[in-house]
Amino acid sequence: MTGGEPQQSERVPALVEQFKGGLAAPICLTWEWTYACNLACAHCLSSSGRRDPDELTTGEMMSVIDELRAMQVFYVNVGGGEPTVRPDFWELLDYAVASQVGVKFSTNGLRLDAGRARRLAGTDYVDVQISLDGASRQVNDAVRGHGSYDMALRAMENLAEAGMADFKISVVMTRHNVCQLDDFARIADRFGAQLRITRLRPSGRGADVWHELHPTAEQQREIYSWLIDHGDRVLTGDSFFHLNALGATAIPGLNLCGAGRVVCLIDPVGDVYACPFAIHDTFKAGSLRSPGGFAEVWRSAPLFAQLRTETSGGACRSCSAFSTCQGGCMAAKFFTGLPLDGPDPECVKGHGASGLTAAAGAGLPRAEKDHSHHRRAVDVGMPSIRVPAKPCDSSPLAVTT
Repeated sequence: MTGGEPQQSERVPALVEQFKGGLAAPICLTWEWTYACNLACAHCLSSSGRRDPDELTTGEMMSVIDELRAMQVFYVNVGGGEPTVRPDFWELLDYAVASQVGVKFSTNGLRLDAGRARRLAGTDYVDVQISLDGASRQVNDAVRGHGSYDMALRAMENLAEAGMADFKISVVMTRHNVCQLDDFARIADRFGAQLRITRLRPSGRGADVWHELHPTAEQQREIYSWLIDHGDRVLTGDSFFHLNALGATAIPGLNLCGAGRVVCLIDPVGDVYACPFAIHDTFKAGSLRSPGGFAEVWRSAPLFAQLRTETSGGACRSCSAFSTCQGGCMAAKFFTGLPLDGPDPECVKGHGASGLTAAAGAGLPRAEKDHSHHRRAVDVGMPSIRVPAKPCDSSPLAVTT
């Protein structure tokens, strides 16, 4: 082919190669606004539950939004914890929208009553993502807690009735819900929403349940086949590129680990990590409370410079599937004790199995931060009284307006 526009198959690899070297600003910035949460999900990546006393203040949060606007970051993925329990959540949301920094926030649905749903439906630059890990009450609540299924569906009903089109339903795939993929799609269709499925990572509390909950090899093939058939209607956050080694057809997406290249994480106290799934000092690039703020960390952190260089690929380089799976997920390898230049623990060729066997019983890396509820029942209902929003030991269910 000579002249004219390159075909899609030619453009995408070139784009991926450009992304490998990093960009002036992240395409996808995940920003956890609080560790406080009304739930205690078994697989929580950030081990959320209690508020951190060093949480960024409202003023600091607004300064970060100003910085993101100056860097021309188009939107951020806001999470937690449960972000809506921050007393200033709606104020910060309005500030970001006024600054033309779009917000996609993930929520278990706790605060999304009919009034707030109408408010969100009438707001530009905002998208909502409801977490649901089972298409049935039994499957969902076993992972997310009693009452969480009904709470999530109530929020979806409120958003749908308010006319908010294409909000997201976010599902972490486990061996108990792979068989429900069609059911999840039907739930999304029922509410006029879009389905998003992501991979279970052995991070945070997820490390304790990964061996029990991550999909089997047969289920991995089922996910791959389902995405090939439905991928044009389903978002994945590029979670499943390791499955591309299963066939000639690639799952839609970048087929790239974007850690420190096109994505990163800001946690509630302002620490910046290369990957939302790797909250560990090994992947900590700096703090936005340091001179130069977030922009300095993104542009100059030695860790990010290292991640933006070409990697050897290690033993995976000799595999015929390396160009399609790129060695898999960095976080999944790290928290299962595998070398970062080795195979993914869920390598579909089986190359990760021997590494997992060797790592079994060894001291595996653990996230340093754990804000879990300890020995305390978690109520997913709305509080009947106003609770003071004290740091750390306060109820995350403090009423906000």
